[in-house]
Amino acid sequence: MSKVRGRRSEKQKKEQEFRPAGIDSNEDVVKFADNDHASEFDGEKPTGSNGPNTFFGVLDTQELEYYKQAESTIAVDTFESPEEKAAFIGSVIDEAKGKELKLATSQICSKLMERMILECNDSQLKQLFQGFNGFFYNASCHKYASHVLETLLVKSAALVEKELLTPTFDVNTASTDGNDEVYATMENMFLFMLNEFKPHMKEMMKHQYASHVLRLVILILASKTLPSTTKANSTLRSKKSKIARKMIDIKDNDDFNKIYRTPDSFKLELREILQYLYKQFVKIENEPTVAEVTKFRELCVDKVASPVVQLIIQVEGIFDRDRKFWSLIFSNSQEVDPKEESFVEFLLSDPVGSHFLQNCLGFTKPKYAARLFDLYMKKRIVKLAQRDTTGAFVVHSCLQNLKSPQVKTILMDIVPELSTLINSNMDFGTAIIDASIKEEDFMKDDIIKQLVEKYYSDEDPNVLESCLLLSSSTLGNTKDDWPTAEERRRAIFLEKLIDYDDKFLNITLDSLLKISAEKLQQMCTHGVFSHVVEKVLQVKRVDIVKRRMLLNVLCTDVVSLACNAYGSHIVDKLWEFTAKLTLYKERVATALSKDSVKVKNSGYGKMVWKNWQMELYVRKHFDWKRLVRESDAEIFPDAKPLQPKRKFDKQEGNGKFNGANGYKRARK
Repeated sequence: MSKVRGRRSEKQKKEQEFRPAGIDSNEDVVKFADNDHASEFDGEKPTGSNGPNTFFGVLDTQELEYYKQAESTIAVDTFESPEEKAAFIGSVIDEAKGKELKLATSQICSKLMERMILECNDSQLKQLFQGFNGFFYNASCHKYASHVLETLLVKSAALVEKELLTPTFDVNTASTDGNDEVYATMENMFLFMLNEFKPHMKEMMKHQYASHVLRLVILILASKTLPSTTKANSTLRSKKSKIARKMIDIKDNDDFNKIYRTPDSFKLELREILQYLYKQFVKIENEPTVAEVTKFRELCVDKVASPVVQLIIQVEGIFDRDRKFWSLIFSNSQEVDPKEESFVEFLLSDPVGSHFLQNCLGFTKPKYAARLFDLYMKKRIVKLAQRDTTGAFVVHSCLQNLKSPQVKTILMDIVPELSTLINSNMDFGTAIIDASIKEEDFMKDDIIKQLVEKYYSDEDPNVLESCLLLSSSTLGNTKDDWPTAEERRRAIFLEKLIDYDDKFLNITLDSLLKISAEKLQQMCTHGVFSHVVEKVLQVKRVDIVKRRMLLNVLCTDVVSLACNAYGSHIVDKLWEFTAKLTLYKERVATALSKDSVKVKNSGYGKMVWKNWQMELYVRKHFDWKRLVRESDAEIFPDAKPLQPKRKFDKQEGNGKFNGANGYKRARK
């Protein structure tokens, strides 16, 4: 017999290893996964995974084409009416009945499932929810089904609150739009799902996909904010996941980024879940061994399990004053523990560990955070601040969460080194300023002195170059690679300085007046630098001479700015910035009215036209002038006129200018 070789034979061999007894072909696997005993096929995944590998079957070519077309139709959303859209979604949901798991585990059709969940009504949601019964844990461990399950849980949390606030809800009358099926309350369905998760909680903590589902379950049970799937710094999604969500163009609905009221049963379930998890790691209550402590600390620095542990520490205080999980990680003794010291040192030097410690310091009791700071960080705070990718973030958290005496101690140590620290970490400068403001401008003079010397020295008196690096930036770039993240950080830092002290406002204003008019116009239309220009336009903080000098440049091409996404905000700010400078206000309004067609044809220009009350300017000029006077009086209520009013001729019929009262109409 010839030697068996090739990838096909190797693939068949692996398939045979993962099939239950009596299943001989892929067709049999599909049939097996579709029958009522599919839960028996719960084999392990290939090496590198730690979850079930249940196979739910595949769609045939005709079904796949139908669902792909349905997903495209919902995504395009060209329905003539909401009723037509609801009818279409209802028909697709009816067609998908019994195939929910096949669709959820399909790379293409999982998007359809998410879109249907976001658009369906209450009874349809329960129908889809019931389609996962018996396989919630299996779905949570799947790459695509886990995302479907997360969307389903958020929508379910909204329905739980709706039913909780509707006392007249009756289980026996909750039908499914013509079907004979009757569903329980969403609360009971959710609790039934938790019973499936409980035996697998420990495995879910360390699973690449199921850990996200577990975090969402904890947030729902604890009545915390359910974060957006595309929002930056989400407590639920990873950076890679958020990018993928934007690429597939599935937008969250109004159910996300909210806190939902939950029944008392959810708090009891959360307590039971955390007690169950604690018993999984500690065999004897409140007496963890060294090995158990070490094993749990390993989870704190695991990139998958660490966010789950952070969330547990955040919510355990709801019903556990002793905070068992915190005590499992850190000691409560006021003496230095060598093993704990080594662990904290590892946290301060590890990317995952520093993120863990940073968040935990904000969630735990102030006395626990103060203890860690006093024992392990206080004497070397400057060295920790110099660890740009690790320890610096922990110092940020200390500045935000510790009590006033400790924050002042940190500032006294760090401020002398501030100009050096912000060379590689500009966010650190923002954190220092925020801490100084919180402590009633503590060490403000020292901070200002250092930053002025750094960014506005005699050799290079231009903060736009020293802070924003304007000459090497994407200013004037017509490509799609601007603005960069570094430019955004630098601009935010300069805006913070402008708010912090008038000296930085004047420095920035002087720097703006030194650059060419063309470059200033480019800054006004830049995605990040326009915010710096807008921040400078503070009418009460800028003297009249510099206001005029800046307006001479900004008013040269008002129409182009008004029709730009970023420049339009600056033109809006000019309404207040031209207070008591009526000639400049008239110049802007005249320019907008002369090119009214271009302004009105632009979406951004329309907003400027509205905010500047241009219809009033064109149709009832005297009323517009009166509005200008009223606006100026609100901004400068006690100010005197910048120029004396003209004397008007008292003779009747001359129609001469009457100062602040406009023109005196001649009598007939």
